Amino acid sequence: MSEIELQSGNDTSSMAKLVYILYLAGLIVGVTGIIGVVIAYINKGESEEWLESHYQFQIRTFWIGFLFLFVGSLLAIILIGYLVLLFWLIWLIIRCVKGFQLIDKKLPHPDPTTWMF
Repeated sequence: MSEIELQSGNDTSSMAKLVYILYLAGLIVGVTGIIGVVIAYINKGESEEWLESHYQFQIRTFWIGFLFLFVGSLLAIILIGYLVLLFWLIWLIIRCVKGFQLIDKKLPHPDPTTWMF
């Protein structure tokens, strides 16, 4: 085994796992979600085929989540936005946990273009 393989642990899914972790950390820190989407864009064309679906799912998670945050923030003026923001919070957690579980099983995401879970 080469030194590079030993250092990386020969686990190509570690960057995709990191993106999910950064998204969840973004609930507290905020900026880590942006770092996560940048990592997903960088790795999207350079990974194994089964991981490509996860990167696509992660990129869509960021942009759809951004849309939910924007709409929820605008609608917070009339109070319904707080329900949208609560939905976004639950939606993000479920998407990240589901994606992380699929990566642990070394499975591609079954529907990376979905708006739901």
